[in-house]
Amino acid sequence: MTDRSTHVPKSEHTVPFFWPMAAGIELGEAGMELFQKNLKFLEESVDITAPPEPTWATKNRIALDLDTMRLRDFSPASPAADKVPVIVDAPFAGHSSTIADYAPGQSLVEVLLQNGVARVLVTDWKSATPEMRDFDIDKYLAEINVAVDDLGGRVNLVGLCQGGWMSAMYAARFPRKVASLVLAGSPIDTNAGRGPIRKMAHETPLSFYEDLVATGEGRMLGRFMLAGWKNMHPTAQYVNKYLDLYAHLDDRNYIDRTEQFESWYENPVDLPGPYYLQAIKLLFKENRFAKGKFVGLGRKLSLGDVTCPAYLLAGESDDITTREQVFAARDLLGTPTGQTEQKLVPGGHIGLFMGSRTLRDTWPGIAAWLIRMGQA
Repeated sequence: MTDRSTHVPKSEHTVPFFWPMAAGIELGEAGMELFQKNLKFLEESVDITAPPEPTWATKNRIALDLDTMRLRDFSPASPAADKVPVIVDAPFAGHSSTIADYAPGQSLVEVLLQNGVARVLVTDWKSATPEMRDFDIDKYLAEINVAVDDLGGRVNLVGLCQGGWMSAMYAARFPRKVASLVLAGSPIDTNAGRGPIRKMAHETPLSFYEDLVATGEGRMLGRFMLAGWKNMHPTAQYVNKYLDLYAHLDDRNYIDRTEQFESWYENPVDLPGPYYLQAIKLLFKENRFAKGKFVGLGRKLSLGDVTCPAYLLAGESDDITTREQVFAARDLLGTPTGQTEQKLVPGGHIGLFMGSRTLRDTWPGIAAWLIRMGQA
């Protein structure tokens, strides 16, 4: 029997960077040709409307408005001054940062606040405009550093998916500024395990992604990624979800939740071309970060320099970031023995951040860990 209170529509299989999965692996050359035709149609379409502004479930204020993000503060009016702030580094890999505060009862921000974390902030990454087309990974690391300094120079980082490898990079570059690090569904060692993303990384030529960025005039357009996500699981996207909707026509709550999710899912953000291609080439193809060869803000970044307590969270059925890619961090980080927690939970990728079961059963414990280990 389905528990509708944990409703996350069939979106567990979204892929942030390696989106043409069906084309590149399952459909071969014919699929690639079909994909190129679909992209040409999207490129020539003149009826593309701007996505609606994302909505946040929890009251917040904008603490900083930077080139790459708005830093949103969800804290009470008078947070305890002696507590170390928690920054939830939301994914900048396709959909809006509201994944961290999706809906009442389905919000990571809400869970952290309700379980005693004194100050919670979220990186609200901006969709890349033409003026942002030259932004690279360094630009994003630099603006995280601005945010940390503005908060007093020491924070706890909770990285979700892509936000996890970005947070780990920041912790490696500025280890004294990070009190504790949570990596949830974050691909740290991209060569670990035998997941489909690893296969895609080594089988699709970089030129394919470069062509997509060129088509977007220097950006990886969200609508291109959306087309790829849907073609990864065409039966689920084009058949099953409509059958589910038909089966629940009399369930107003189900209809409302589905409508809300589709509004979020169908409006992905655009990414700057250099940032996107660096992630493809340097992180997923060459695995430079795990190897200690990635240069961030002028220095090679070593995960061994990260000595703060670390919490690693992975999903049993996550086919976007496999458990091996997350848990490999345990042997790469310089965290002292006994200060690393590791947890495998039921469910897939998105369920790690907004699934009702994981929010109810797992994140309160992570909140307690942040308070204990990071003085949050």
